[in-house]
Amino acid sequence: MLVTVERDGAVAVVTMNRPEAMNALSRGLRAELAAAMEAVNADPAVRAVVLTGAGTRAFTAGLDLKELGVEGLGAANAEEALANPVKAIELCAKPVIGAINGVAITGGFEVALACDVLIASENARFADTHARVGIMPGWGLSQKLSRLIGISRAKELSLSGNFLDAQTACAWGLVNRVVPADDLLAVCKQLAADMATADPGMVQAYKALIDDGFALPFGEAMALEHARSSSANAQVDKGEVEARRLAVMERGRTQQG
Repeated sequence: MLVTVERDGAVAVVTMNRPEAMNALSRGLRAELAAAMEAVNADPAVRAVVLTGAGTRAFTAGLDLKELGVEGLGAANAEEALANPVKAIELCAKPVIGAINGVAITGGFEVALACDVLIASENARFADTHARVGIMPGWGLSQKLSRLIGISRAKELSLSGNFLDAQTACAWGLVNRVVPADDLLAVCKQLAADMATADPGMVQAYKALIDDGFALPFGEAMALEHARSSSANAQVDKGEVEARRLAVMERGRTQQG
């Protein structure tokens, strides 16, 4: 199998499984990834997802360029989730945590940016080699990266093709934190489990609000929040809110220890 799915309670771990090819995104892997993401999204028992790559060398090295030479460049810009792994991830309404275990290169970098949260092992490295390979990005890298780390840093990476190490990626705000390689999956699964304990409908609606607002100018995003919150909050049961408030306070006490 080119993509595996393992369940740990309400958390699904989706693994790109071509370690011998640095988890390169072949047509088969892209199709299996799309199917896996669709399945976990449709499964009500899954509340959060961890996405990673098999082995220690690569999260994914991006498109399989040998295969791409046969398919042609049109495959790289496909809008359908079956061919476009970024679209497959973005269509998942549940939180997706990227466990970056090794290199995330070019198309692999774009796959990482499709995740909601990135946590990197000390072995992780990022590179955008589109300019060096001679292919324009088609999965969002040219627009997402500058919004995450600033336009100057994005240009430094994209126009040089240089690698970015995990600690610098963390300092630049690309990843949330860097952990020892042996701890990566456990840390990501724990964070996913934390997200899974919140009301799934609320989590999914909040994720959509953040994503939809991020794509808008600030004023329009604020108006979007006002409209959605007004509609949603008008239906809230005060008794449920109070019970949840008490549960939040108790959870906070346990996290202080």
